[in-house]
Amino acid sequence: MGTLSVNQNKLQKRLRRLAGEAITDFNMIEEGDKVMVCLSGGKDSYTMLDVLMHLQKVAPIKFDIVAVNMDQKQPGFPEHVLPAYLKSLGVEYHIVEKDTYSVVKELIPEGKTTCSLCSRLRRGTLYTFADEIGATKMALGHHRDDIVETFFLNMFFNGALKGMPPKLRADDGRNVVIRPLAYCNEKDIQAYSDMKQFPIIPCNLCGSQENLQRQVVKDMLIDWERKHPGRTESIFRAMQNVAPSQLADRSLFDFTSLSIDQSATPRFLDVVNL
Repeated sequence: MGTLSVNQNKLQKRLRRLAGEAITDFNMIEEGDKVMVCLSGGKDSYTMLDVLMHLQKVAPIKFDIVAVNMDQKQPGFPEHVLPAYLKSLGVEYHIVEKDTYSVVKELIPEGKTTCSLCSRLRRGTLYTFADEIGATKMALGHHRDDIVETFFLNMFFNGALKGMPPKLRADDGRNVVIRPLAYCNEKDIQAYSDMKQFPIIPCNLCGSQENLQRQVVKDMLIDWERKHPGRTESIFRAMQNVAPSQLADRSLFDFTSLSIDQSATPRFLDVVNL
């Protein structure tokens, strides 16, 4: 690709800056880390790898990058695309072959959404592989919009206030997941992917499914953003500004012991004695 235009240069700098801020704010990458960058073949993970490779060159610490893709044996999956691309970058990479496609098709009835089971199987395989290669961090390409969408999905359908944290220790305690694009919005990532002409690999298993709950939430947020620009960013900031005493989770705040503070200054002064 030739010289970047002014807008393209601003876009690249913005993504790199926001990723750097997220990594710093949450201490995602430390000296000597081996970061397993999980590639799906989509715009988000390609952008994440591109940004991390740049940060690796300019960061004040040293860390290794290993790119990993999971071949789930979906029919028609272009097995040559990612290896060819990663070889051209000169980055260490692995292709993990695991036929989760057959498992999903066998267990999920026709017409039902497959994303939940598919992601659990993929995540379990990648967790295991990260442990095998000694990766200290596992980088996923989720961005700010993904995090906000997940927040509403959990609230609407699971009765829980939670999303995708920028940094997470897995339940087994042996994997730390990081999301370097947590501060980046999807619109910028799409524009960057188009600009860089990444070799996108579509998901034939779930990409064509209609009426996904996530798509419904995504459309809702897009509509909100169109009517009230900046709302998605405001929601994301709210997730970083939680006030447990203003909610109703008894495990986060001791409501039962709450009582009047007898030593507090009276709200009204005795104006007669002034």
